[in-house]
Amino acid sequence: MAYTVTELINRAYYLSQVVSRELQTVTGQQLEDALVWLNALLSLKSAYSRVIPYYQQYEFNAVVGQEEYFVPNLVQPETLTFNIGPVRYSTMPQSRRPYFGSGRVDNITSLPFNWHFERVLNGSNIFLYFLPDAAYPIKIWGKFGFDNVTLNQDLLLTFDEYYIDYLRYRLALRICSEFGIPMQPQAMAELEELEEAMTDVSPPDMTLTKVSNLQGSTGINWGDINIGRGWRPGN
Repeated sequence: MAYTVTELINRAYYLSQVVSRELQTVTGQQLEDALVWLNALLSLKSAYSRVIPYYQQYEFNAVVGQEEYFVPNLVQPETLTFNIGPVRYSTMPQSRRPYFGSGRVDNITSLPFNWHFERVLNGSNIFLYFLPDAAYPIKIWGKFGFDNVTLNQDLLLTFDEYYIDYLRYRLALRICSEFGIPMQPQAMAELEELEEAMTDVSPPDMTLTKVSNLQGSTGINWGDINIGRGWRPGN
């Protein structure tokens, strides 16, 4: 059974009490306005990645000698790996200051040991260092922003029912704001509970990992980069 955007908007108007469920119907202009507000709310979630409940994988191939790569709709990457054949290698993220501000030789091509991301219009830029020396397959796991929706779109093909319910309450609050009326206290309390629950659906992995270049680890080290080129001898 479908749950369309039009149905979500109608129920949000009823929840806001701007439109009476028993006595009124949502007009065409009200539908158009609410669609704009709903898409604005979906876009806003890109700024608050904690309330995006889904992680996705994105893949692309590195380009020899290329440092910067655009990833559409990427909001928050959590891991980045690359493959040499069937073997997957981990990499280390770097914050802005050490990545762009530390001393280094810029034109070295080797295994892409470090990475950094920056939010840009409609997505993010991923930066790799060393510059790739081969077309390594790159895999990113992270949170991605939502696309705009249309009135007849079935939301169940994109969102779980609990998230659609959250969007209904959130849109109702926006409708109240646009019409200059307060949201009912019971509905506001329910929205706050739903919003808190959204942050716990898929929280970021806060596991701490100690990396040393002097001992074995799950990642790659300077010996792998400069000597083994990603390969290690058997025991």
